[in-house]
Amino acid sequence: MSPAVKYTLARLMLFLAVFAALWFVPNLSTLLKLMIAILVSAAASYFLLRNLRDDVAAQVEGAVDRRKAEKDRLRAALAGETEPTEDVPAAEAEEVHKTQA
Repeated sequence: MSPAVKYTLARLMLFLAVFAALWFVPNLSTLLKLMIAILVSAAASYFLLRNLRDDVAAQVEGAVDRRKAEKDRLRAALAGETEPTEDVPAAEAEEVHKTQA
């Protein structure tokens, strides 16, 4: 399961747990209970779900790095500055440069 899904489900479960605890408090409106549950669960998730949040951040950082590398590779290819990669043998890369010149 994706770290983002795990984090989202953990936040939702934390909210529901706080809301369930507040359900039995008398003389509070349901709207006020919901607002308190949101605030308390947000504060608690900051401390309790640190590891999950770090996993999500690492996943996002990896995706950003891959996209930047792909963008740089495509820009270099469009500029004609491509060098042989693991996917393309050196002989084929030289032929591409000769046909482009």
